[in-house]
Amino acid sequence: MGSRRAGALLGVAISAALIAGCGDEDFKNEPRPPVPIGLSGVIQSNRVTVSPARVGAGPIVITISNQTERERTITLEGETLMQRAGPIAPGDTATIQRTLAPGTYEVRAGSMTAVRREIEPAMLDIGAERPASNNDLMLP
Repeated sequence: MGSRRAGALLGVAISAALIAGCGDEDFKNEPRPPVPIGLSGVIQSNRVTVSPARVGAGPIVITISNQTERERTITLEGETLMQRAGPIAPGDTATIQRTLAPGTYEVRAGSMTAVRREIEPAMLDIGAERPASNNDLMLP
């Protein structure tokens, strides 16, 4: 009877060891990216504004409204990045989604027709990377 009990315990120990070792190669516990930050912007006849103008690096979503009387194309440009959205009709909005690295970026508004003067661009200052969202609840 003792040998049966020892055999059963040995079987349980081996099974536990096998189960504990399963999935180590399949599951990588890498940190989730930071939560996206929403920025809002406005294209006016003399300048583009984006708020907040200073955030940490990571995913961002810029929603920008064209408050001029002409269609505008919006451009997000940095050292190694250039993304365009539009054309944006007067009174309409457009969205740019990107993951930004630390650095300085310009948000410019352009037009397909010649204009007397350029619209002053907004400047975005992207600082150090924001913390991972591992401990944030209710995220997709």
